Amino acid sequence: MSDVDTPPFKDVVNRALEFTIPIAHKMGVQAVEVRRGFAATSVPVEGNGNHFGVMYAGVLFTVAEILGGAIAIATFDTAAFYPLVKDLHIFFRKPAKTDVRAEATLLEDEIARITAEASAHGKSDFTLRAVVTDADGVVVAETEGLYQLRAHGK
Repeated sequence: MSDVDTPPFKDVVNRALEFTIPIAHKMGVQAVEVRRGFAATSVPVEGNGNHFGVMYAGVLFTVAEILGGAIAIATFDTAAFYPLVKDLHIFFRKPAKTDVRAEATLLEDEIARITAEASAHGKSDFTLRAVVTDADGVVVAETEGLYQLRAHGK
């Protein structure tokens, strides 16, 4: 055993956001729960409004898109692989007037497929669907992203 404790995945993601995606950090995007196959992020409405008093569309996009990297950190060997987003579609359902939370899940069979494929071929595509809800649990947006897990050096 190591004398050094590994920080919770949400803390790793939050520290990484500050340095790797500073604009998301400035928006206030935070990982609130990150574990194998699951991630949840949030962002405050304050400071992220638009010209008619609801959350700006780009902020909704960002809080959902970040989930692909967050899940990858907790699910795959980051010494061997890194994630990237290839495509992402957002479906706006209702205006967001409060802080929002985004969630996405990868099932174990899909995790196994992605890992095996990326190990064998250096990369593997996967789809991640996210739901963004307001403080009352109302769905304000949904996303469907095409992500890729890539092996370092390939």
